[in-house]
Amino acid sequence: MTQSNIRPLRRGDLDRVAHLVGVNEMFPPEMLKGMAGPFLAGETGEHRWVVSEGESIDGVAYYVPEQLTEGTWNVLMIAVDPEVHGRGIGSQLMRHIEDELSRDGVRILLVETSGLPEFKRTRGFYDMLGYDREARIREFYAAGDDKVIFRKALKV
Repeated sequence: MTQSNIRPLRRGDLDRVAHLVGVNEMFPPEMLKGMAGPFLAGETGEHRWVVSEGESIDGVAYYVPEQLTEGTWNVLMIAVDPEVHGRGIGSQLMRHIEDELSRDGVRILLVETSGLPEFKRTRGFYDMLGYDREARIREFYAAGDDKVIFRKALKV
């Protein structure tokens, strides 16, 4: 397992994070500045961005509180450089998020992913981390592409 330093996103990280977003096909990388801009300006309140830094930025995560809930958060994005997949970086990011949110009194953490066959490894990752497959919304993302929702109760 590679040990990484996990810290808040900085403006200077954006080019590398855009690369991670693009290579993992999370969303169009050009959207990143608009999404992360308010966080970097200190304007987002509860929205949080963290990066995993080894020799370079090798992972990123974005997580937010679920609106209209008490103590429920959602990991909207986690991306790790494919060249270092399998080295524990994604697990470290998720543990960091869980520990941080537990300290803040968050009760439940959700993660959503696709039900397509190419996301089998991603779903297995959340299974391995002890998340429950809470729900499946059929054809959510597109015809034939279900949303699978994972849930974990955090220790408060």
